[in-house]
Amino acid sequence: MVDETDRKILRALQKQGRLSMQELAAHTGIASATCWRRLRILEKEEIIQSYKAVLNREALDFSVTAFVHIMVERQNEEIVADMQRKIRARPEVMECYATTGDADFTLRVVSKDISDYDRFLQQFLFKLPGIGQVRSSIALREIKYTTDLPI
Repeated sequence: MVDETDRKILRALQKQGRLSMQELAAHTGIASATCWRRLRILEKEEIIQSYKAVLNREALDFSVTAFVHIMVERQNEEIVADMQRKIRARPEVMECYATTGDADFTLRVVSKDISDYDRFLQQFLFKLPGIGQVRSSIALREIKYTTDLPI
């Protein structure tokens, strides 16, 4: 069970993942040894899944973000499993969710430009077996983006 001390550790790491153990202990107000022990438990229990750098997509020329809503033609278990495996393997697919409502799946896809996104659609997505309908919404600007959970 995650208690308030664990939450302090998690909040600090979400803001700055490169804190040293001494800095993390100072931020959370606990001893370094206690902080280290709690951190290892959080990692072992996979509450902390990994440590990564958050990159500026526009600085790396990924100027297009598309939200792709996919309707599947038929709910064949093998076809859907194959489609999910192929989508997971595509690096431009940042997120994929099985959803309720008008779409069976919703993806967040990044591309360098509209032509790059069109290639993704034409050469990959439209060729997947079982795809019924695809609707795209292109983000005009980013209002908020965070990876921090509200803990």
